[in-house]
Amino acid sequence: MLVKPGITGPWQVSGRSNLSKEESESLDVSYVQNWSMLGDIVLLFRTVGAVVTIRVHTDRRNEDVTK
Repeated sequence: MLVKPGITGPWQVSGRSNLSKEESESLDVSYVQNWSMLGDIVLLFRTVGAVVTIRVHTDRRNEDVTK
């Protein structure tokens, strides 16, 4: 690919480690082919949501370990 990687992408917020290599690549190709400013804004909001969800789960796991 000739597109430089960014800080986030569709596969990072669409299952990440639950996706096959082919599914991840397909999401990235689709993103490049259908790029739009609105799509990027939606992707940023999904990224924030994914980070917050991970943090909440991590914090809850850490609380369980310390009890």
